[in-house]
Amino acid sequence: MSRATRLMAGLTLVLVPTIEFGGSFLLTSLIDPESGYMANALRQNFLRAGHAHAGVLTIFSLVCQVLVDAARLSPALAWLIRVGTPLAGILMSAGFFFSLLAPGATEPSRAIGLIYAGAVILAVSVLSLGIGLLRAK
Repeated sequence: MSRATRLMAGLTLVLVPTIEFGGSFLLTSLIDPESGYMANALRQNFLRAGHAHAGVLTIFSLVCQVLVDAARLSPALAWLIRVGTPLAGILMSAGFFFSLLAPGATEPSRAIGLIYAGAVILAVSVLSLGIGLLRAK
C-alpha cells in the first residue's frame, strides 16, 4: 500500500464520526415528534439520502484509494481521484442535508447544487480511475 493510499484512507476514516453524527441527528429526528424535521416526506427522504450517500460513498472512496495504486495514471490524475472520491461523498451528503435544513422548508434550497457538484466530481474520478485500470499492465 502506498503512502498516499494510507494518508487518504486515514483521513477518510477520521471523517466517519461525521457520518455517525448525521445518523444520530436522523435518529433523534425520527424519535422526537416535536423536532419538526420529519413533518414532510421530502425532508425525510433528503435526510435519509444524505446519510446513505455519506456511508456508501465513504466505503467506495476507500476502495478507490487502493485501486489507484493499481492503475496507470499520472501523479496529478491519481491525486484528483484520491481527493475527488471522498470529496464527492462530502459534497453530495452536504447537499442533501443543507437543502432542507430549515424546519419550515418545503422545497430544496440552493444547497442542492452541492449534490450536482459532487456527482460531477464522482463521475470524473471514477471514469478516470476505470480508464487508468484498463490501461494498466
